[in-house]
Amino acid sequence: MRVVIAEDAVLLREGLVGLLERFGHTVVASVGDAPGLLAAVAEHRPEAVVTDVRMPPGFTDEGLRAALELRGRHPELAVLVLSQYVEQTYAAELLDSGAGAGVGYLLKDRIGDVREFVDALDRVAAGGTVVDPEVVRQLLRRRRDPLDRLTPREQEVLGLIAEGRTNASIAKELFVTEAAVAKHIANIFAKLDLPPAADGHRRVLAVLAYLRQG
Repeated sequence: MRVVIAEDAVLLREGLVGLLERFGHTVVASVGDAPGLLAAVAEHRPEAVVTDVRMPPGFTDEGLRAALELRGRHPELAVLVLSQYVEQTYAAELLDSGAGAGVGYLLKDRIGDVREFVDALDRVAAGGTVVDPEVVRQLLRRRRDPLDRLTPREQEVLGLIAEGRTNASIAKELFVTEAAVAKHIANIFAKLDLPPAADGHRRVLAVLAYLRQG
């Protein structure tokens, strides 16, 4: 896979280059700011972009706004945001772009191992959606009343749904039966006024559709 990396911290940027190349991907460009990201994508036409949120010159949301612009120009471009922060202003809009396909948002300090990160990039490049549960929780806080309807266990299940987990995977993670998971999911969709959906990817899109209302 041909990838462009946008990260202002040079050590992390070079580390990502080495990591992706070790797993067989080709990093066609690595840049340190949003204008460089836009230029690199225009020049190299990669299949995927990995970008931070806060980059020069303002260190606010430059990377995320560039990612949104790129998704508008190239809807087929896979975008994986890798950041320490959840930028609520544009995060839900990015996750909803392209009907939620081929996009992800992960938090740097919550990635447990390198294989987890590479697998997430592969899933996004294949048209999937990967969202850290903490990202979902922070975005859901924009609509506190509906979120308050959920029990702590239902909020936990919602976070796992946003990762694209199957019922079996959620059951294994929480040490409960699949029937219990199905009941939690039905309750979640009912409380959040979302239609039930059997397919894992469609369930992620349902979560993102809910976030879009925030």
